Amino acid sequence: MTLRRFRPYLAYLRPVRGPLVAAIVAGLLYSAATGAGLPSMIKYVFPAIFDGAERNLPLGTVALIAAYIPLIFLVRGIFAYLNGYYIQYAGTRILETLRVDYFSKLQVLPLSFVQSRQSGDLLSRGLADTQQLQVALTQLANDGIKQPGTLLFALGWLTYVSWRAEGVGMMLVCLSIVPLTVLPIRYVGRKVLRRAEQLQQEVGTLTGHFSENLSAAREVRAFGLEERETGLFAGRSRGLLLLQLKIAKYSQALSPAIEIVASLGIAGTFLYAYHAGIDRDTFLAVITALYLCYEPIKKLGALNNALKRGEASLARLSGVLDEPVTIADPAAPAAVSRLRGDLAFNDVTFAYGDTQALSDVTANIPAGTVCALVGPSGAGKTTFANLVPRFYDAATGRVSIDGTDVRDMRLADLRRNIALVSQEPVLFNDTIYQNLLLGRPSATRDEVMAAAVDAHADEFIRTLPEGYDTVVGERGTLLSGGQKQRVALARAFLRNAPILILDEATSALDSDSEAAVQDALRKLVRGKTVLIIAHRFSTIRDASMILVFERGRIVAQGTHAELHAGNALYRSLYDRQNSPA
Repeated sequence: MTLRRFRPYLAYLRPVRGPLVAAIVAGLLYSAATGAGLPSMIKYVFPAIFDGAERNLPLGTVALIAAYIPLIFLVRGIFAYLNGYYIQYAGTRILETLRVDYFSKLQVLPLSFVQSRQSGDLLSRGLADTQQLQVALTQLANDGIKQPGTLLFALGWLTYVSWRAEGVGMMLVCLSIVPLTVLPIRYVGRKVLRRAEQLQQEVGTLTGHFSENLSAAREVRAFGLEERETGLFAGRSRGLLLLQLKIAKYSQALSPAIEIVASLGIAGTFLYAYHAGIDRDTFLAVITALYLCYEPIKKLGALNNALKRGEASLARLSGVLDEPVTIADPAAPAAVSRLRGDLAFNDVTFAYGDTQALSDVTANIPAGTVCALVGPSGAGKTTFANLVPRFYDAATGRVSIDGTDVRDMRLADLRRNIALVSQEPVLFNDTIYQNLLLGRPSATRDEVMAAAVDAHADEFIRTLPEGYDTVVGERGTLLSGGQKQRVALARAFLRNAPILILDEATSALDSDSEAAVQDALRKLVRGKTVLIIAHRFSTIRDASMILVFERGRIVAQGTHAELHAGNALYRSLYDRQNSPA
């Protein structure tokens, strides 16, 4: 069952099949030198050396015979090294490919999938689980060949000796105990699988707590949560430790259990050899071969444990890698260049799981319209805007631009025509220049700087130590909230898309620059279709259309004057914000 689970992932071995073949060949030669070379050394070399004194063999002849011993270990050493190196090389390449594929899959999965998972857990799957799966695959590629090879060569040697020496064949009856060694392997394997599944989940939980704590560093200190957070982390860390110890308990018990069972077979062989009067050299060679039969079984037991742990990681990785990509390019995409920006929603319904977000929404927003989306929290404003760039797809109904359903466009074509400025803009840990260039990667440096001037960002950028080449830190932590917002606005200027989505884009600006940026926004929205997700009514004074949302429906549409006079919900929301304190 386990190997069948791994079969789809064996494709990761294909790009490194050259090194793997070299590793397998080296492993087989190592197996031959171990499974047959060591017993033959005891059978033939030792008697020749120790009996040579009685036969007065020349010292040179004895030295030549003795050279067989380092030769065997030299062969074993060389091929063990080559096997280990090529397996390590292949494993590292596999890990790289697996992690890139995992990361790549996360980039195309719907936002609903990513947002419904804890970021720390997804991080743990991409790091810890891929590492564990890589260990399982490479150990399978290594011991899956080398250990059975050693076992077969040792069995072959036993067969050869039993054929040459009278009575030794009966000794092989003692090998009937070998199947019993499978029992502890199966028992421990079941225990390890169950604990490994719990362990990997606990690693994800612990990583999630760690990630959450780092992202909330300011709040932890502000509310004096240091001891609370340390206590929670210590408790979860101890839970992880207990699971690790349980796995260690079962894993470390496997080898002694196999050895105890194997010792019964060797003891039985010893008794039979004594009874049958088999000579010492033959007996020692057979005992060595028997031992070399049991050693691979121990290694295969350890491989089974690694596969069980890999299976637990595989299940977690499969939860991402096998997740269907529901938002993808159509099979026959419509030809799209620069759109005009006519937006139309026709009977659109959307839900987050069992929670209805939009119900039978219909709206027409002509190109060039500045449209504000107003309503209580959770009314559906952000969901409405997110359907335009296909961050989500409508469950029913149709969202179209210029008469073309957004689902009929290539995602790259659609999103190239849309610029987004969020309430909490995200900057990458790179220079300001590179963060601005994300708006339009083909832009020249002069165009980038012009966009920064339009957004009133150039003035503060030039005061930074490295100017446009200043690294902003993770998520832009080295900039103030207002500075990050202006960089995001500059990115939108540079993109110059016909459709603009503003999610309270001026909320983080300081009072000194807000008026200037409002002027910049008036320039930015000119000639564009704009959706303003408005939480503050001061941001919608330039809107030519306002849509009022309530419980996932559009309950009113018009200008500010019309809605304030004729819609009770809009009037109450507006008056609540603008009434004297």
